Amino acid sequence: MNKRTFLLLFLVVNFSYSQTVRDSTQLSPQNQENATQRLLSGNLGRAVTLGAYGELTYNQPEGANGELDVQRLVLLLGYKFDDRTQFVTEIEIEHVEEIFVEQAFINYAVGDNVSLRGGLMLIPMGIINEYHEPTTFNGTERPAVDNVIVPTTWRELGVGVTGRFPDASVGYQAYIFNGFKSTDIDGEGGVKGFLKGSNGLRGGRQKGIKSTVDSPTFSTKIEYYGFPGLRMGLSGYFGKTQAADDVEHLDGATIGISMVGFDVRYAFRKITARGQFIYASLSDTQAYNTLTGQDLGSALLGYYGEVAYNILPLSARQRLFAFARYEKYDTHASTNGMLVRNDAYNRTDITTGLSYHIAQGVVIKGDYQFRDNNVANGNVANRLNFGIGVWF
Repeated sequence: MNKRTFLLLFLVVNFSYSQTVRDSTQLSPQNQENATQRLLSGNLGRAVTLGAYGELTYNQPEGANGELDVQRLVLLLGYKFDDRTQFVTEIEIEHVEEIFVEQAFINYAVGDNVSLRGGLMLIPMGIINEYHEPTTFNGTERPAVDNVIVPTTWRELGVGVTGRFPDASVGYQAYIFNGFKSTDIDGEGGVKGFLKGSNGLRGGRQKGIKSTVDSPTFSTKIEYYGFPGLRMGLSGYFGKTQAADDVEHLDGATIGISMVGFDVRYAFRKITARGQFIYASLSDTQAYNTLTGQDLGSALLGYYGEVAYNILPLSARQRLFAFARYEKYDTHASTNGMLVRNDAYNRTDITTGLSYHIAQGVVIKGDYQFRDNNVANGNVANRLNFGIGVWF
């Protein structure tokens, strides 16, 4: 056996043992892990950990052509420098052509139940922003609340601490991040705004791409998991948006953000349930809208509740969940100044369907969405969705 063949076999064996294959259809919210937590805990003494998740989707709006899409494929890589120091990264390819770094951070274990982190990380708000692997949620598409109100996938550059108080069944996270970018100079020397009424803060995510930093923001989450099958979380995000140097002195270039969220997950035998509530208060939006010509509301509000039932016997290797989810989200929950509330931004989705977990880490999904807004005879097309999701 030559040296090249030996090296190739060594790498194959090493990566094979380092993969973290666990039950992705986790019925215990108390023990649920996301991709990051698996990378940090799953390399079993090996230096390199490899994994991935991905989604293929089909969306058919009523009265329109359907769309097939390789929505995302994410490569997960972890490296263990020593017993305390690890590196985690997620490299995402969206729609086959766009490449992003979703996470890239160092985790340093100060003790058994506390770690310091620094780099590009997820903001801990709600459920889906941290737990968005396709086998961990029902529905082909992520809940709209976690797209329009919480701008998933929401990640920024920062430093912080995470850990647990095991005796109290409490987990915590606390970080300092750069904030959303609100304004910059446009191509004609004017001011352009990245935040708007239809999708709130989503356009201001900086994603670690040459991020502008004016003033830091604070993000925190506390979770309680002391009752069997129950996990509850309380999140907060506070600070100001960031503006480019050329415009930061202008009135309305930045706004203040205070966002709070509550989420809950529960499982008992064949029944699972989850829900969340998110509210964001935005200050100085009147001056921002005057400067940029946008229609940003002064408050964002979203919530949903979901229940699912496993149709198959508990002893079965596979699981088939029938589920229903009701969600309400409004990016004009409140408006300031002369801005008139747009009822088209006050939306309701009812989603019902099936999630068929044919193996650990593989799910086939199908659902139908009844979609509406608060405008009389509002033209919001209902939608049929199918998808395949994998995670390993």
